[in-house]
Amino acid sequence: MWGDCMSERLKIAVIGVGNMGSAHAHSIFSGKVNGLQLAALCDIREARKDYCAAAFPGIPFFESWESLLAASCAEAVLIAVPHRLHAMIACAALESGYHVLVEKPVDIRVSAALKLNETAQRSGRVFAVMLNQRTNALYARAREIVQGGELGELKRNSWIITNWYRTQSYYDSSDWRATWSGEGGGVLINQAPHNLDLWQWICGMPQSVVGFCDVGKYHRIEVEDEATIFARYANGATGTLIASTGEYPGTNRLEISGDRGKLVLENGQLKWWKLNRSEKEYRFGQSPGGEPETEYCEWAPAHPETAHLGILQNFTNAVLYGEELLSPGEDGIRELMISNAAYLSAWKGGVAVPVPFDTEEFDRMLEERIQHSKRKPDRGEQAGNTAYLSRWSVRW
Repeated sequence: MWGDCMSERLKIAVIGVGNMGSAHAHSIFSGKVNGLQLAALCDIREARKDYCAAAFPGIPFFESWESLLAASCAEAVLIAVPHRLHAMIACAALESGYHVLVEKPVDIRVSAALKLNETAQRSGRVFAVMLNQRTNALYARAREIVQGGELGELKRNSWIITNWYRTQSYYDSSDWRATWSGEGGGVLINQAPHNLDLWQWICGMPQSVVGFCDVGKYHRIEVEDEATIFARYANGATGTLIASTGEYPGTNRLEISGDRGKLVLENGQLKWWKLNRSEKEYRFGQSPGGEPETEYCEWAPAHPETAHLGILQNFTNAVLYGEELLSPGEDGIRELMISNAAYLSAWKGGVAVPVPFDTEEFDRMLEERIQHSKRKPDRGEQAGNTAYLSRWSVRW
């Protein structure tokens, strides 16, 4: 379609101008991302057309993603439509020669995500996913410590992430929200993908998971608004992640324990207890008693996370200048692998599910739920956010 894009500006189209897509469009249109130019907008709803004409004067509007791709008026697309459509549209865009940035999650099925990444590899185009919390320096520092071996062999991790509070009106804001047919899941597929991604980004992928997903525990919805995941790693370490949209006030606390110390991430701060030697050496050594010597330090980022704008800038730089992606598309498979496995475990009565798992079995059981899903009346999801709301960034 185009040769390598080495111009000073990257033209991008936003497909899906709802709550999230409109926020991205405003940031691009107002010049907050260096080198990124808003070239087109697309949404299937008539109300979005009128809104876009007023909010983004002069920007072409398309009523279908097919017509947008065929128009060749952009070099890249940002996909912000309901989750189950992500991979399908992204594959078509890549095959048409577009660079692609897709909102999280990359899809609702690992099988679709795998196909999407195969398409991306064949296309030679840049493909990234909006895992914006990776721009938070606190998580990047924790990853550096753990992956660099400074915490030693991992023993256990625990993440309580219950500050994703949502009201019933939030779930009622659009017909696709909190339905199997529209959203493809609840807190694990909508809010917690950020945490599932960071969990594996820092600690690595588990070998198996057990999931407990409570459907409609706090809201009138057909998907889970609370979930608990138990993970086991190849070295015998264990992990837990608890996510909820029904607790207030909630908690965001990640604790990681290794044989050389412990990390706690909470309230925007990293607390680090360093052991002077392996705890195992001390445990079986000649010391008559007592506890290992520790050094304690605290660290907090000097600058706030760049969040969505950081990913948009990184994506732009990757296309224009070859910058390494912070959130490459293939990484979206990993967090989705964990949530899919947790669902499969819950559907099978809380059994341990290996990672990776049987994607055909998952797809079959998900389809059963989709067939019995009930869409709600559409109240018209909000469009027109002019800033990234706090709920879309790391919250402590």
